[in-house]
Amino acid sequence: MTTAEDRYRTLLDASSALADQPTVRAVLQSLRGVLASTSKLHGAELYVLGDDGDSLSSFEFDRDVDAPAIRVGARLLRIDAVAKALDEQKPVFVPDLSQEMLKHPDMAPFAPEVVGRSTYLFPVSTSQKQYGILSTPKLPGQQFPPEDVEMLSALASHVAVALECALARDAAELYQREVVQQRDRLSLLLEINNFIVSKLEVADLFQAVAGSLRKHFGNDLTSLWLLNKQTGCLERKFLDFPTGKGILEKVAVAVPTKEIDEWWRLGTPQFYSSEDAILPPALREAKIAESLRSSVAVPLMGVHGPLGALAMDSRKENALGEADRDLLSQIGTQISLVLDNALAYGRLLASRDDVEEQRLYLESEINSEYNFEDIIGKSSMMKKVFEQVSIVAPTDSTVLLHGETGTGKELIARAIHNLSPRRERTFVRMNCAAIPSGLLESELFGHEKGAFTGAIIQKKGRFELADHGSLFLDEIGDISLELQPKLLRAVQEQEFERLGSARTIQVNVRMIAATHRDLPAMIREGKFREDLFYRLNVFPIEIPPLRERKGDIPLLVNYFVAKLSRRMGKNIESIPRKAMEVLSDAAWPGNVRELQNFIERAVILTQGSELYVPVAEVKNGVRASATTSTSTSVSTFQAAERQAIIDALQGASGKIGGTDGAAERLGLKRTTLQNKMRKLKITRADYSAQAQS
Repeated sequence: MTTAEDRYRTLLDASSALADQPTVRAVLQSLRGVLASTSKLHGAELYVLGDDGDSLSSFEFDRDVDAPAIRVGARLLRIDAVAKALDEQKPVFVPDLSQEMLKHPDMAPFAPEVVGRSTYLFPVSTSQKQYGILSTPKLPGQQFPPEDVEMLSALASHVAVALECALARDAAELYQREVVQQRDRLSLLLEINNFIVSKLEVADLFQAVAGSLRKHFGNDLTSLWLLNKQTGCLERKFLDFPTGKGILEKVAVAVPTKEIDEWWRLGTPQFYSSEDAILPPALREAKIAESLRSSVAVPLMGVHGPLGALAMDSRKENALGEADRDLLSQIGTQISLVLDNALAYGRLLASRDDVEEQRLYLESEINSEYNFEDIIGKSSMMKKVFEQVSIVAPTDSTVLLHGETGTGKELIARAIHNLSPRRERTFVRMNCAAIPSGLLESELFGHEKGAFTGAIIQKKGRFELADHGSLFLDEIGDISLELQPKLLRAVQEQEFERLGSARTIQVNVRMIAATHRDLPAMIREGKFREDLFYRLNVFPIEIPPLRERKGDIPLLVNYFVAKLSRRMGKNIESIPRKAMEVLSDAAWPGNVRELQNFIERAVILTQGSELYVPVAEVKNGVRASATTSTSTSVSTFQAAERQAIIDALQGASGKIGGTDGAAERLGLKRTTLQNKMRKLKITRADYSAQAQS
């Protein structure tokens, strides 16, 4: 440069060139270009002060190809020439660069490469801050003209401004990236939180969360593993892998390794390679086959210990790293908190479905086997029973059912319950004759744990189970005298104590009792308490035996044949008339139950479309029944006389006097017969019912 004007023009050009550069590297490159006309620099290196102020680090450079390969980040100590340039804020000439580099450990290895070279160290500072130094080495034999030193000093100030702007721009960009990342993090957490609030099903929740994670992290696979606390194994419940080949779908169970147990203990996300030995072998091989490279496992911890793990995998190396740890931890906490609730909801839903299925099944059983409509009978005696049931059912009165074995006492009891306001609550039944007397009290009133040998748990009794429902005690006459006072109190006061407990339990139970015994006779014999009888006998219903309602036998036969043939897959279309007559004339001491069992046997034996009835069995039964009936039921002359008059009236189709009337059949006058009928309380209903049958 020959004149000051040329130097000023060059400085102005340099300032313009520096101002147009977007990066510090570009600034250094332009710096060498500006000085190319007057001086050739071997390079330009910028060292920036660290936060401690005791060292500098290589920040940016623009070197020739044959320059030492000093890496970015290499340190200079704040000593000698470096310290002098910073402290005095003046250019410092270093005649032998190699000797200066030997003083700095990071630079010493490169000293032999710069033997004979010189450099100037220019302070890079603004009025606000010292940023570092600018080193401008030259090749051996080349000098720094004073004009270039002056020019470089001025340009160093421009570099300081450019560096300040670049750092500010970098800080702004970094801040903007952090803001965007924080926004995305919060957006992801909010999105997952909304899924948690709106989705109770674990499957729905996982699919939604997996989609959000894939959108945010760009991972290829997301899977949810739950710990089976009974087996100790991890079971994969859900897998989101749109680009998978189906290999991982075959690995659904994994045995946790010691490292996985340690992850749960630490409770923080763990990053690993898909080839790491910490994975169970089958899972590791499947991930390698799917070309998955990087993975992260987020432990899911519940209140009572590990729940499982959320796993994310990518086909890219190091796709997931430490920068994501905090975010993944928060996601794991969110999912852990809700997973307990979701699993509990699933268990509750399954339990509710099971209970609902059981309820529907039991209702179906009751409706098909025990409903009021399936009590077959159109005789006047059964109509009377139906009327009594309809009258007493809406009340809470105690009902005592009396009838022979097999007459359908339990069906009547269920009909009373189903027609009562308690029909939505429990109908509890117990056969008192089927339970040993020593256990009967425990069955009725329950017991506490340890009340007796074998009482290992607390148990509710039938009275407690029937609270706000109905309790049906069949064969009430078989309850021992010792237990009858407690039963009387429970029926009358609606309260009792469990066996082994002093706490009184209040209940609201509708009592229905049944027996085939003659309770008044048992009272006279001292086998049944009179006060208990009167408490049970509030509304007695007498259920007639089948032999007294023969007109219902054809209805019952047809009903049982249709029901049993349908169940056995047979097509029975007709019943022989003679067979029906034999069935109608039989005494059936076992009543409806015996008839049903006999018809079932007949359906089994039937091969064609016509019911095969083993008539010989029925006739033998008739003779045996007739003998029994003669010796038991006709126990008095008065009863026999009454039955003879009814039979005569039946044979005469209800006609009392005249030709072929009942009086003529019996060899009595019409008036005498009428007097006997009044004395024996024979009404038209008695013989008209017999005539109809």
